[in-house]
Amino acid sequence: MIWLVLALVIFIFQMATILIAEFRRPSKAVAWLLILFVFPLIGFVMYYFMAKDFQRRRTVRKRGVIAGEHRLKALRRCKLVNRISDLGEGRFDHQERLFSLLHNLAQSPITGCNTVRILNDGQATFDAILQAMAQAKHHIHLEYYTVRDDEIGQRFKEMMLRKAREGVEIRLIYDGVGSYELGLAYLRELSEAGVRTNCFLTPRLAFFDKRMNYRNHRKIVVIDGTVGFLGGINIGDEYVGGNPKLGFWRDLHLQISGDAVYFLQDVFMRDWWFTTREKLEDEAYMPEHGCETDQHVQIISSGPDSTADTILECLSGAIGVAKRSIYVATPYFIPDQSILMGLRTAALAGVDVRILIPQRADSRLVMYASLSYVEDLMTAGVRFYRYQKGFIHSKLTIIDDLVASVGTANMDMRSFFSNFEINAMLFDEAPIRQLTEDFMRDLEDSKELHLAEFHARPRMQRASEIVARMLSPLL
Repeated sequence: MIWLVLALVIFIFQMATILIAEFRRPSKAVAWLLILFVFPLIGFVMYYFMAKDFQRRRTVRKRGVIAGEHRLKALRRCKLVNRISDLGEGRFDHQERLFSLLHNLAQSPITGCNTVRILNDGQATFDAILQAMAQAKHHIHLEYYTVRDDEIGQRFKEMMLRKAREGVEIRLIYDGVGSYELGLAYLRELSEAGVRTNCFLTPRLAFFDKRMNYRNHRKIVVIDGTVGFLGGINIGDEYVGGNPKLGFWRDLHLQISGDAVYFLQDVFMRDWWFTTREKLEDEAYMPEHGCETDQHVQIISSGPDSTADTILECLSGAIGVAKRSIYVATPYFIPDQSILMGLRTAALAGVDVRILIPQRADSRLVMYASLSYVEDLMTAGVRFYRYQKGFIHSKLTIIDDLVASVGTANMDMRSFFSNFEINAMLFDEAPIRQLTEDFMRDLEDSKELHLAEFHARPRMQRASEIVARMLSPLL
């Protein structure tokens, strides 16, 4: 009898711990309680090591605090957008709330004096980055979730070795989980040539390490402080169709020149300090530059080192004020409640809401979790498409043809709450028109889901969706 009472007390303590720790995210609490009920002891051990992040988040934030001299210097040098009229006469006249939201929410301002180039696949992206690296004179900063020692990885390594021999400073940050297959020989060769490499939050105990919950999902390249890249493409052959299971890889990356690069550099420098405790203070990292074109870009980053879930707040707020259209492309669609409600109410209000997700999946569990949200949203009028040509990995949101978000953050809870992510908000008519046209072409390579057909899906798939939906806050 005493053992039964003791087991009950321990179980209640475990439940209370989860409920108190996850009171801000009820869906996550429910998912972990389900695991706890199914696996009473093992479930709590898994929670402690994999998800109990409230104390770790505070620690990461404390470690992530770095003096803002470079950011202040960038703010002084930038052409900042402080009035709605700065974005073009008449463009935002009926979206004052959207402008105010983006102007007030993000940690970095809307900047002018930028040139934006849209890169629609891995080959174009790698060619552009390597070409820019070849022209570097002072430094090359790279930050990636995944770096592979394959054909593409070798091209990047050879370029880094070449530029290091020329005396260019080269720094590489790679994620400990995303790049777990990267061999020591690859890194040793770089280090011996003078390339500085650092692993972001190495998981010492692999699966059972709380730091597994914090991954650096950013993809950043900054060259000489004047040219920057960000988007969904890592360093690996799969991004040029080298994965036989997924085939053609559709993705999206940006090349940016101008004031916004200061804030890409700022994110890299803070992440470098986070991993090495070395502050980069040379004036050459934030050089002055000219102003060839006046496109507007805002760099938005979020992660455990942030005091707010900035990317989520920006996307959720933008969806909430949309009047005409919302176009979304994402490989993983596991929205939080605010995004889910925003999409549903927008569609009910007559907004044209279209969401593009993959047909082929690199994770069946995530695929079923994504499909579990489809029926409810389609009932409200949201249109879903599944990409047929290969695997779509783009992370894109376009609101009313006025604002577009491109970057590393998927529309899922892990990107919103746990990962280090970075997005760029675009405001000008030309790049947004191109992104919209590309999105519509992707829809031509996709199959639209219809409610009647989706209702007729097999019972086994429905059951898989239910299970995946319950676990979705953990994915």
